[in-house]
Amino acid sequence: MVAPAVKQTWTVMGVLVNMLSQGMVLSFPSILLPAVQSPGSEIKADLHTASWLASCVGVSSMPGLLISSFLMDWLGRKTAQIIMIIPGTIGWILISFASNVTVLMIGRILCGFTAGPCFVLAAVIIGEYTSPRHRGMFLNLKTTVACLGNMMVHILGNFLAWKHVAHVALVPQIVAMLIIFTWPESLAWLASKKRFKASETSFYWLRGTSDKSKREIDELIRAQKERLDGLNSATESENILIFFKKISRRNFLKPLIVMVFAGLLQEACGRHIFSAFAIQIVNEVTGNNINSFYYTLGVDLIITVSALFSSALVKVMRRRTLLFSTGFAALFVLACVCMYLYLVTKGIMSNNKPWVPMLLFSVYFILSNLGCTPIPYALLGEIFPLVHRSVGVFLSSILMSLFFIIGMKVTPYLLVSVKVYGTFAIFGSVMGLALVTLCFILPETNDKTLQEIENNFNGGKIRQFRVNDDNEVEMKMIPDEC
Repeated sequence: MVAPAVKQTWTVMGVLVNMLSQGMVLSFPSILLPAVQSPGSEIKADLHTASWLASCVGVSSMPGLLISSFLMDWLGRKTAQIIMIIPGTIGWILISFASNVTVLMIGRILCGFTAGPCFVLAAVIIGEYTSPRHRGMFLNLKTTVACLGNMMVHILGNFLAWKHVAHVALVPQIVAMLIIFTWPESLAWLASKKRFKASETSFYWLRGTSDKSKREIDELIRAQKERLDGLNSATESENILIFFKKISRRNFLKPLIVMVFAGLLQEACGRHIFSAFAIQIVNEVTGNNINSFYYTLGVDLIITVSALFSSALVKVMRRRTLLFSTGFAALFVLACVCMYLYLVTKGIMSNNKPWVPMLLFSVYFILSNLGCTPIPYALLGEIFPLVHRSVGVFLSSILMSLFFIIGMKVTPYLLVSVKVYGTFAIFGSVMGLALVTLCFILPETNDKTLQEIENNFNGGKIRQFRVNDDNEVEMKMIPDEC
């Protein structure tokens, strides 16, 4: 008999392999933009067009997010994931055969149409399919694999033309789709559609039949029956009024506000902009085009390993502790590297030791990828109650896409006007604001079931205590005084 942990790992593999390709989408501009801006390029693009080639994936992710939110609520998580992979596959094919900027832009747009929804669906799927014990690790591994995709683009781009890199990016999407076909449907989605027997079957296949598992599925089904009974007794107009009342309540607004600042934090920490503009950034910092590939590869390796290490840390540390300890430390290191580069630019210090700023950047990315990068996407799959999950995830993802668009759109201009030190100083200021705000509003989600997190946002904290001779654990709500 296959252990539940193995089944969960196999399911998550479909997500992780897909994330490899989506990570390649984000870092593809790092090899595409220098190519199309070079004098001898077959396809030529100016700075304005190049900035759109980098940022259009964020624009196209918005309709993708809207459609995927509808699909994952209507057809289920599994079917939505399969459907949303298809445009990205077509996009990579168009990029690999592009002969002009128009086809190239269409390909990038289709890749963005897939990338945004797949990042979001991945968080929701991992949150619903995996146990609280493994959820944090798997959510962080999603970020690790995306970082690995970033690194693959930088490595392959040094040896292959960008069109051939696009061919390689097709492979993980095809493999991911084959794995996804073997999944059961999400147990939470089945419960929300009154398919309680199917939900139990899916749950026991993924989680096993331990006493703890039985209590978790019983609590989930009980909560959904209460919610659905309330909806069944109301008229259609009353249901619409109930919907708008619900999204104005604390258990929707507070998670949404948390995600606003978590999204700001993730974008401001610079993971996306470094992946997309790594070669340009490293060239300016080191002043050495010859060794820029090796510096870039070194930082990529550090980012990937630190993201992997974060997947282990999240098993032994609380989310808040990990986020704020590494986040504020990263902010301090970033201030140091910006000051160093500023002094070099003004001629106060010499630039004969390029390894110094690269070392500082490496330390910064180690720290930021331990918490600031993976935890926002982890929260996306955890903090919204099931009744609001589709709407909450959609709105959060739209906001995160806007942050991504702004970051990718302004970075080329910032790198020209205020150089690397000014660019990261601006992003660092936003990062500091987000961290301070999250200190006051972010709840702890580590090792809690999704139902426990939902109960917390409904206005109380969970306290567990033992009753009866068989040591059965019951949960009671404590009113939240905040």
